[in-house]
Formats: sequence, C-alpha cells, structure tokens
Amino acid sequence: MATLKITQIKSKVSEKQNQRDTLRSLGLHRIGGSVEREDTPQNRGYVRAVAHLVKVEELG
Repeated sequence: MATLKITQIKSKVSEKQNQRDTLRSLGLHRIGGSVEREDTPQNRGYVRAVAHLVKVEELG
C-alpha cells in the first residue's frame, strides 16, 4: 500500500479546535514536523480537513 508523507507548514494557533485535534491525531506537533501514514480513506479525510496547514507527498 502507498504511503503519505505529511508535513505541517503552517501554525495551528488561529485554527478551529477540530482542525487542531486533526493535526494531533495525525501526529503533527510543530511547523516542519513530518509523519508517514498509510494512504487510507481515513487519512485522506484528515488531510483534506487541514489541507491549508500541511504539505502532502506520496511515497512509493
């Protein structure tokens, strides 16, 4: 299965609580932090909810 590399590029300070919770559930804590997650519909939904705060790369 494919993997997504998700990197936080913007601050969560002025965002709604549900978007902060989404970043936390993805495992992102600070700007520049990255995590690798499986490419599942659930993770795609998380990324869509905070798309303006993260950069996503697809890994093989």
